[in-house]
Amino acid sequence: MAHMNEQTDTEKQGGETWAAAQAESRALEAALQNPEQRRHYRMLTGDRPTGRLHIGHYFGSLRNRVALQQLGLETFIVIADYQVLTDREQGEHIAGFTRELCLDYLAAGLDPENYPVHIFVHSQVPELNQLFVPFLSLVSQRELERNPTTKDELQHSALEQLTAALLTYPVHQAADILFCHGNVVPVGKDQLPHIELTRSIARRFNQRYGCTYFPRPVGLLSDTPAIMGLDGSAKMSKSRGNSIELAASADEVARNIRRARTDSERLLSYEPERRPEVANLLQLAALCSDCPPGQLARQLGTGGAGALKRLLTERLNAHLEPIRQRRRELEQHMDYIDEVLARGCTIARERAAQTMKEVHQLLGTYAVS
Repeated sequence: MAHMNEQTDTEKQGGETWAAAQAESRALEAALQNPEQRRHYRMLTGDRPTGRLHIGHYFGSLRNRVALQQLGLETFIVIADYQVLTDREQGEHIAGFTRELCLDYLAAGLDPENYPVHIFVHSQVPELNQLFVPFLSLVSQRELERNPTTKDELQHSALEQLTAALLTYPVHQAADILFCHGNVVPVGKDQLPHIELTRSIARRFNQRYGCTYFPRPVGLLSDTPAIMGLDGSAKMSKSRGNSIELAASADEVARNIRRARTDSERLLSYEPERRPEVANLLQLAALCSDCPPGQLARQLGTGGAGALKRLLTERLNAHLEPIRQRRRELEQHMDYIDEVLARGCTIARERAAQTMKEVHQLLGTYAVS
């Protein structure tokens, strides 16, 4: 039987190394390319509706979701509206941002009409919160307080103190992942602690109730390095005001890139540690052109920051134009956005209700006939 003070998988094993996480992710990628193995996998991913998505989201995750969709992998995408309240006192504009988020998904290529992709809203699936309660009994306060991602989110929030909502945020995420028996979760390096805690919760539940009910999720790591903000100070983020929205116009893209921080050296080179701001812009240009950033630097030579910014503006605008066009079309049919969300919520509720029925049987709780 699992106990409250039991360590997470990572702590128990002395810390899962980054290299081990990468190896597991590569093995998962290989398995997903095999049709026979792929049918054993289901993906859960999502975002909080705090505003429009930016290009960091797109290159870091969204583009990969579209590629996995085309493999036929069943995918649940949660718009985590309740989780907006974990690190802020008010959830202003959540309803509008929810629809904007769905717009971004569809404009970028997610296609619920032709693939098993289900976009749903957290607050509209109450069974998720029912699953959250037994999961809370499987973790300790000390475990949650040690979570480095929670600490980072608190540091960058407007909260004066750690709330219970933020403290238990990783347990909510575990419920999001496991309600549909998700075992593929696209993540960045900074989110691996959440995957590790979800694994611990699944393992402890199975041990406590003598079953193999919940799967062991695996973090699918992006090949794209973390994209820094245009100010060069930190990861691209809406809250830090250093991003380019996926829906930005060509003029807005150009204006944002012009103000991006670089350095005074004329000879361009791809040196992420010595020249992080220049390296970040070269990386963005490379992502838009399938050309390595070092090669782009050599091609630009002594053109300096001006040449780099012009190239990035041209390549990024060309890359985003089909997404902009699709978004403009979808904006004329907002009833379709609501339809997509309604269908996704219905499917998610059906799946979650079945999971809760089976969980109640394992828990031995009373069921009204």
